[in-house]
Amino acid sequence: MKNTEHLVKGDIESMERRTRTQLINSLSGFKSINLCGTISKEGVTNLSLISSVVHIGANPALMGFIMRPVTVRRDTYNNILETGHYTFNHLNEAIFKKAHQTSARYPVETSEFEAAELTEIYSEVMKAPYVQESHIRIGLEFVEKIPIPVNGTLLMIGKVTEIFFPKNCWLADGYLDIEKAGSITTSSLDTYHRTQKIARLSYAKADRMIKEI
Repeated sequence: MKNTEHLVKGDIESMERRTRTQLINSLSGFKSINLCGTISKEGVTNLSLISSVVHIGANPALMGFIMRPVTVRRDTYNNILETGHYTFNHLNEAIFKKAHQTSARYPVETSEFEAAELTEIYSEVMKAPYVQESHIRIGLEFVEKIPIPVNGTLLMIGKVTEIFFPKNCWLADGYLDIEKAGSITTSSLDTYHRTQKIARLSYAKADRMIKEI
């Protein structure tokens, strides 16, 4: 088709590394974006920016994310294994620039909370810190890691143990309106987006047409 770019395997593999990384990271579309809060056994807190958080199941309540190869120091990974606890904290427009700063490489003794000027807070049940400025905060207990041999990454799975969110964003049927809560999304490696709901649709059944609810 005219005005359509067409790349094949050889084109992709021969690209300059950063160009290929930006392109491939764009292909999966808009992604959730969270700050993952952890703490080391020495008491040093850590924040890492994660755009691969996925729903694993609702009963039990499980969430997962992709951990890059642990061939180098990964403070998030080490802290999760040491304490068994971590948090996911939704980004909003007030903190996304500070959150992006946490992706810089800091010494192990430096807390990204302090470096990015974000506030750590704790609950009674989680060892790991939450981001006070986040509107939706999720506490998780580590369950298991699943190796992905093709590229050396790991699927990290955790059980949801507690949730914090604005009361006015939770509807009677259980739906959590994350747009109303101010959560934003991301694409590629460095781009952030507001969201705008088009419609919420009824449960699809073969004997009836869907409708907006």
